[in-house]
Amino acid sequence: MLEGQSCLVSRSLPSSCEQESKWVYMSYNFIDPSNSKRHSGERNEEETRERKLPKISRTRVEILGEGDLVGEDSLEAEGDREGENSEEGGDGVGEDSLEAEGDREGEDLEEGGDGGGENPDNPDNREEQSDEGDHRGENWDTNSLIPALGRDVSLHCLIHCPRSEYGTLASLNWDFHNIIRSGELYRHRRKSGISEHWVYFSCNVLEWEAFDPDCGRWMRLPPMPSNECFMCSDKESLAVGTELLVFGKEVTSHVVLRYSILTNSWSSGITMNEPRCLFGSASLEEIAIVAGGCVQNTVLRSAELYNSETGTWEILPSMNKARKMCSGVFMDGKFYVIGGNVSNKESYTCGEEYNLETKTWKIIPNMSPVRSAATEAPPLVAVVNNELYAADYAEKELRKYDKKNNSWFTLGRLPERAVSTNGWGLAFRACGERLIVIGGPRAVGGGFIELNSWVPNNGPPQWNMLASKHSGSFVYNCAVMGC
Repeated sequence: MLEGQSCLVSRSLPSSCEQESKWVYMSYNFIDPSNSKRHSGERNEEETRERKLPKISRTRVEILGEGDLVGEDSLEAEGDREGENSEEGGDGVGEDSLEAEGDREGEDLEEGGDGGGENPDNPDNREEQSDEGDHRGENWDTNSLIPALGRDVSLHCLIHCPRSEYGTLASLNWDFHNIIRSGELYRHRRKSGISEHWVYFSCNVLEWEAFDPDCGRWMRLPPMPSNECFMCSDKESLAVGTELLVFGKEVTSHVVLRYSILTNSWSSGITMNEPRCLFGSASLEEIAIVAGGCVQNTVLRSAELYNSETGTWEILPSMNKARKMCSGVFMDGKFYVIGGNVSNKESYTCGEEYNLETKTWKIIPNMSPVRSAATEAPPLVAVVNNELYAADYAEKELRKYDKKNNSWFTLGRLPERAVSTNGWGLAFRACGERLIVIGGPRAVGGGFIELNSWVPNNGPPQWNMLASKHSGSFVYNCAVMGC
């Protein structure tokens, strides 16, 4: 892809807890090696290759032969070694030459030259540079991504790359940048049945973190824009497509905040046709369904479907029963609402099934796990491989739903240090083929959070602690994004 050329890409990973923006969307900078001690023929050939690639970055990390990455500290050490080699007659490029190159790039930008200033948000600039230099060559196919392979084979390669490496890929050239930031690559992954699941959760008001269980990597999202009223209101969260939606209230209205992994930023989301709170919800690929909930003192039967590709809400037929404080899951291609209540005196034991093809609701008796108090959290339920599981916080047991007999049975224990308050503050989610429990013991002056997982099999649960960190141990909201 890079014709063997070494280039510098911003990929600083200073600690295990980092901002997603520092590695998911990275700019890049290609270094002019003209100051190094090379033969003139090598230098001319290198300069020719350099003109084929734009430069648009601030921080630097070098891509080595197999794509291995080194941080800025390693670069400084490497620069020292290269400086020593230069004094001994080697081919290294030292820090002085990097600084000089940076100065030259700054001069080119100030003078309007073509030395380094291609802006991803300015396609006109890209066209001008292409017209001036035709630096891609006469035979370059702008739709092929990797010219030697063609577009179809290129896409097949890219959709199998780990999601955590998309920042590096977006840094390589304009076509990679556009296909990732537009969301097109994620759509191709979805059509091919490829997805990676990350857990997004909030243990501090207005602060969200994400965890990649495959890489064991923590990420901190940008702070949510908000006011004091929204900060203190009850909030629900939902991950759908490449978006994380957070629902809450301001002084006189309901609001939706939307986080996009494509831009690593928050923005105002689209509100429902009938805004609500305390509803049940679940997502399936690019769609999500919310059902029930309440508006002031009115408990709702209504339901709506959200499409993240079009950014629109569609009103669905209403449920048979009005309910709030309920949970939602997708199972066997159908949407289920489980539990809930109409008042604080009694909780439902039934669920309701929504068939997306016939657009009809059906009551399923005894589908909700046993509950004793209306003040409890909504049922802690999750679906893995079309099997429904529930976390019984009171008995600290994991249960499984028997579809044929319409009953629940106990599989084993939950993680011992998963603490909750009547079910509140504990997250129980499906993450791909895993069940994940997020929570931790309470502690004076702060606590820590633990992520425990188990891949369901025929035996009792054997929980594996994926990660832990110092944090608030009360989970306010949690959602899993698979894309």
